[in-house]
Amino acid sequence: MTATQGTTAPPATLVAAFFGFLVSAVSALAGGLVVLGMEAEPADAVRRSNPGFTEDQVGSAVTLGQATVLGTAVLIALVYLWLSFKLKAGRNWARVTLTVFTALQVAAVVTGDGNTRVGYAGAAVAVLALVLSYLPSSSAHFRRAR
Repeated sequence: MTATQGTTAPPATLVAAFFGFLVSAVSALAGGLVVLGMEAEPADAVRRSNPGFTEDQVGSAVTLGQATVLGTAVLIALVYLWLSFKLKAGRNWARVTLTVFTALQVAAVVTGDGNTRVGYAGAAVAVLALVLSYLPSSSAHFRRAR
């Protein structure tokens, strides 16, 4: 028996879902990079909420906030990448986890935490990828992979 026997290639719907989640991962990174490009808005917010801060403290708070956002974006992107490959391999738990993550992503956009163009685009692509991962041909692949 060869290594390719017993395995089936994922259907086109699941391959499209895989690429959709890859795009969503890239959008998470893009969102983090957008925050890095901001200077005045975060600094003004820190000054308003902490009127006694010196300019050095404001700068440090902004830098810490930007690093936290970027680090979180990188972590989210890495998890999305890992889950995307598991999804393509037919792991149903990855599909369920991506369902939860997509719901959280949409909730963040709706509540205003991620309502940027990049946030909307990433959420829309993730929803489309999620729908593709639940289509009958994709579901058949998950059944075969068990």
